[in-house]
Amino acid sequence: MSALPAKKIKISKNFSFSLMTNIPHPTPTPPQGTHDVSQTAAPDALRQREIRSFVRRQGKITSGQRRALQTLSTRWVVPFSGAPLPLEMIFANRNPVTLEIGFGMGESTAAIAQARPEMNFLGVEVYDAGIGALMQKAQARGLDNIRIIQDDAVAVVRHGLAPGCLAGAHVFFPDPWPKKRHHKRRLLKAEFVASLASRLRPGAALHIATDWPDYAQEILEVLLHEPLLINASPNENGYCPRPDYRPLTKFEQRGLRLGNPVADLIFLRRGSP
Repeated sequence: MSALPAKKIKISKNFSFSLMTNIPHPTPTPPQGTHDVSQTAAPDALRQREIRSFVRRQGKITSGQRRALQTLSTRWVVPFSGAPLPLEMIFANRNPVTLEIGFGMGESTAAIAQARPEMNFLGVEVYDAGIGALMQKAQARGLDNIRIIQDDAVAVVRHGLAPGCLAGAHVFFPDPWPKKRHHKRRLLKAEFVASLASRLRPGAALHIATDWPDYAQEILEVLLHEPLLINASPNENGYCPRPDYRPLTKFEQRGLRLGNPVADLIFLRRGSP
């Protein structure tokens, strides 16, 4: 019996594959713990999520971080399916929750959580190394007021968080995507900021820090045009001094030595607390 003919299907200039005709193919099942946006998002949200603010890549990870992922995830990592998150159940208390988006190696998140045990901190990160590093710090310091979601922050904010549920949100040093052709990947666009602002309770602060001047100006313009937010800055340039609760990380200290200025933007959700 001769083999079925194969069609060569062009996917892109760098990738192609052969597909056997007349053979049914099963519908792929999303991996456990991932968010199948096509099942829950509106068409506008689908279009927005076609361009992500991050690229999943296999970065360096230490043996300790890998071990933390294997042994500590059940304590600190929260599965996310795209459904609303029961924050009181996740933290087992009713303490106010601050969202930490893109916490990197977790240095700032761990320090802030340790200094504020009366608050809960929900960290959202996509990279294994950072998640492993934060869990190492949480275990070493006995921090039970941290939980972690490994997923896209856009999906978590839009689908996982109820309006007015957050006591604050931190976005420290988001990827600036410096090349002009990549600016579309920057996280803090008007649509996402509007979603994030709506999740803050009245009086809660959205705190953003960046060491990329043109991105700082772009973010400032977006925040100034968001009707739910008001600038807390006392300065004419619209930026705030670094508040004491945001620690100087090794990354930031290195940048300052190289002459890279850091802009802190703090905007408050309008309305009475």
